[in-house]
Amino acid sequence: MAKNKKKQSATPVIENRRARFDYFIDSTLEVGIRLTGTEVKSVRAAKVSLKEGYVRVQEANPPSLWLHSAHIGEYDHASAAFQHDTTRTRLLLASKREIAELAKATAVRGVTIVPLKMYFKGPFAKLEIGLARGKKQHDKRDTIKERESQREIDRVMSTKVGW
Repeated sequence: MAKNKKKQSATPVIENRRARFDYFIDSTLEVGIRLTGTEVKSVRAAKVSLKEGYVRVQEANPPSLWLHSAHIGEYDHASAAFQHDTTRTRLLLASKREIAELAKATAVRGVTIVPLKMYFKGPFAKLEIGLARGKKQHDKRDTIKERESQREIDRVMSTKVGW
């Protein structure tokens, strides 16, 4: 039998697909995220929305990364006393060097940090963030045209294969 079979992860991968449409993603970085117990259980149940979220660098000593406005829904099986605030700011875990590079990059006008993906790597919750520049309306139209043309090509190729 196949011994090198990779295990399929049962944990969800939450993606912010809107970020790739609204922004040009220049580079990505995987960081940890500090969550409470009910937040971890809600993330495992895929009750997360990264669409409104953004990341800020806090210029304190030491500097830190914070995730703002990301919605992690309440955990259904916890009592009201143990529930978390659904849109609280959450600390992101990265090295000082990475934080300094992100702070320098976001000093440029029009550049921001957006959350792209949330997932579990082993027992740890991870967040993939991206250094992003905003798209103009005509860039978004070009993205839609490219997607439509790729769908048409795939549709034609799938019908030709059956011959």
